[in-house]
Amino acid sequence: MRSVVTPWLALLALPGCTADRPLSVYVIDCGRIRFGSPAPFGLADSETDIREFSVPCYVVEHPAGTLLWEAGMPTHLAGQGWTDPPPGTIGASGAQVRLDRPLSASLREMGLDMGSFDYVAVSHMHFDHVGAVNELSSTTFLTARAEFDAAMADSITVPLFNPAYYTAIQSSERIMLEGEHDVFGDGRVRILPAPGHTPGHQVLLVHLEETGQVLLAGDLYFFKIGRELRRVPRFNVDAEETRGSMDRIETGAEVWIEHDAEQFDTLRKSPIPYR
Repeated sequence: MRSVVTPWLALLALPGCTADRPLSVYVIDCGRIRFGSPAPFGLADSETDIREFSVPCYVVEHPAGTLLWEAGMPTHLAGQGWTDPPPGTIGASGAQVRLDRPLSASLREMGLDMGSFDYVAVSHMHFDHVGAVNELSSTTFLTARAEFDAAMADSITVPLFNPAYYTAIQSSERIMLEGEHDVFGDGRVRILPAPGHTPGHQVLLVHLEETGQVLLAGDLYFFKIGRELRRVPRFNVDAEETRGSMDRIETGAEVWIEHDAEQFDTLRKSPIPYR
């Protein structure tokens, strides 16, 4: 088992203390995206003034192991400031991306490296969620079978998918998911299928003792108002399937809309956890 070890958690990492470590979620800044119009996401310019997205990654530490949820922007973008997105990855006109520092640098502050995880799972195959995946090949990927099959198809049918960022999932150890998956076996960290944005899009539900239930929603939603109005991006592979996923996922948990920069900026960041 691999675990997060920050200086102020050092005592909890002593032998015999692992089982007492509380379930925790660490929030990491893994980039930004800005764009000219929300129209590609199913909203009119007049319906929101938001023109910038957050790109998060999350470390989930459980007494039985450690999960990385989302792999953020590609490392090669780090330190370039605002720049053009990689070819074929963003449909919004005039979009730019920024990565201030790679995921690996943020993990080092937590006493981790890219090989520290028992499991890695991403919500879906788009570049801002799998950007550092190819640096994580020593782990076990928890991958929806429908997503994997679509990514490995002879012809690309998923809009804005760049297979160059997905190769480690093909070659590494993986557990193929068909339906819900209880990551650590006690019901507190569960991957839920939420297809529609991509064929095997998935979300993560975490039951935290102090914070309560938190849903890491991937790209099921992009905007708070989009969630309220049930708007679907025009580049989703199946709009009706997306709405069906929205209906199933609304279970009363606190929803973290991953690209909602306003919400993201209010969250405390690693190495301070949610518990």
